Amino acid sequence: MRVLVTGAAGMLGSRLVKRLLEQGVAGRAVTAMDLFDAFPCTPSDAPGVEIRTFQGDIADLEICEHLAASKPDFVFHLASIVSGEAETNFHLGYRVNLQGGLALLEGLRAHGNRPRFVFSSSGAVFGGPVPDLIDDDFAPTPLTSYGSQKLIVEALVQDYTRKGFIDGVSIRLPAICIRPGKPNKAASGFYSGIIREPLNGVEAVVPVSRDIVHSSASPRSAVGFLIHAAEIDSDRIGHRRSLNMPGVFCTVGEQIEAMARVAGPQYLRLLRDEIDPAIERIVSTWPKGYRATRAKDLGFTAEANFDEIIRIYIEEEMPDGLPPVSNR
Repeated sequence: MRVLVTGAAGMLGSRLVKRLLEQGVAGRAVTAMDLFDAFPCTPSDAPGVEIRTFQGDIADLEICEHLAASKPDFVFHLASIVSGEAETNFHLGYRVNLQGGLALLEGLRAHGNRPRFVFSSSGAVFGGPVPDLIDDDFAPTPLTSYGSQKLIVEALVQDYTRKGFIDGVSIRLPAICIRPGKPNKAASGFYSGIIREPLNGVEAVVPVSRDIVHSSASPRSAVGFLIHAAEIDSDRIGHRRSLNMPGVFCTVGEQIEAMARVAGPQYLRLLRDEIDPAIERIVSTWPKGYRATRAKDLGFTAEANFDEIIRIYIEEEMPDGLPPVSNR
């Protein structure tokens, strides 16, 4: 069985690759894997698995034709410019997020093997005003370029599925917390930073009001969403191919309180409130949370609370434990 992963060098992509190599997908072991990114991919060793890596521009038709030529059984399309960068660099956002998605779909259409195609979309497809909890029938009306790009690719996935070129499903991810590593240009990146940095003994800025509400899931859950989306029977999904993913519904303040409960109140000393109007303007238009009724009925699951998300981060990313921080 062959799998193609775009965005394979990223945080989610690299974790997805590792999980796929360990457990396979849909009850089948992965025997061949193609990994694509704009940056070098360094997959784990996997004896007996043919692994090919590709680097370049996802909007390049020739590259996408080459990726599709191996006729993958499963495609996970994660390659994307993040929200903040897509908003400030209009041309690059549309080239990577929209033209890249179309180029890949066109490559797959040309080869005609109809793979299961999982697209990593976003709650940014919704724009304010929004209810406290968005249900599955709420109309997407994005207020950012990033959200518009994701919504257009969702529509392409829907239509290419209708025509029988792919068997697609788009999953709208909540904020993924807690992302390890250094901050990126995602507008939602601070949701991770205000926990990650203090837990590593580093000061962090809270750039929005603490009463901003959002929905979060751990990287572990996000990878689970992607694999589950690849495994669901097509008839169960039905003709509506975009799904809102579940997550933990909480305020920024409640997120910070969870850190104090799990790690200790001394880590709160490393936080400083300093409103960034640009970030607050973007995230305030995004959904606070989802009912995710269809997704839950289809078996998608996330953490029960933000305490659990923090514990997962400590378990997976801090094997030597938390650094000491004075509680004075």
